[in-house]
Amino acid sequence: MTQRLAGKVALVTGAARGIGFAVAAAFVREGATVVVADLNGAGAAEAAASLGESAMPVTVDVADPDSVAAMMAAILSAHGRVDILVNNAGIGANTPFLETSLADWNRIIGVNLTGAFMVAQACAREMVRTGGGKIINIASLSGQRGGNGRAAYGSAKAGLELLTKVMAVELAHANINVNNIAPGAIETEIAKAMHDRATRAAYAARIPMTRYGTPEEIADAAVFLCSDEARYIHGHTLNVDGGFREAGLMFTRDAG
Repeated sequence: MTQRLAGKVALVTGAARGIGFAVAAAFVREGATVVVADLNGAGAAEAAASLGESAMPVTVDVADPDSVAAMMAAILSAHGRVDILVNNAGIGANTPFLETSLADWNRIIGVNLTGAFMVAQACAREMVRTGGGKIINIASLSGQRGGNGRAAYGSAKAGLELLTKVMAVELAHANINVNNIAPGAIETEIAKAMHDRATRAAYAARIPMTRYGTPEEIADAAVFLCSDEARYIHGHTLNVDGGFREAGLMFTRDAG
């Protein structure tokens, strides 16, 4: 079977585990050379080693412009270009609006929105130079609908979704496709730690497919959007959420 990303250099942030690692693994499977970037340098190195010679680890704090610049210098020194970016690095919180501190607000916005902006801008400048590329921002269902505890996180992801539309409009002329993936409830290590029984029951009642998604299901969507098959998909938000966003009233009819 033809590898859909053969010859491409892909950067995946937040790739030491979870969705980011699943995306990196899928990209390697599809023939890409992958930069596994994460704030956890040891985790990035371990993840890259598990993916083989096609993966390169980089330590980065996406909220720090100097760190982002150093990451880009390392990528260009090693590979000379970047063809694909998956902006996945992020931090979460489940704090009520009235209890959200300014420090927490600034920290979450700084990583999830400002960090994504800085990495995307740096990569897009290289893509313009080399004739095009693909950018995926990992947004969230939390940026589309109001939910408990999502004041900062949801606001950051909503901003990221709008930023993606602006990027799509401004970068189309440079042959750069920009899209969002908006995951719903995904069975990651973070979800296992943060989602209590009540949270899981609430999701189960609202997801038509009645289960959490897997990181690999997000990765499959990312492979598609970064492949030539998606060449005319631009400025779109692809919800990978088991039908959560589109669901209305759901109930089980009596057998009789």
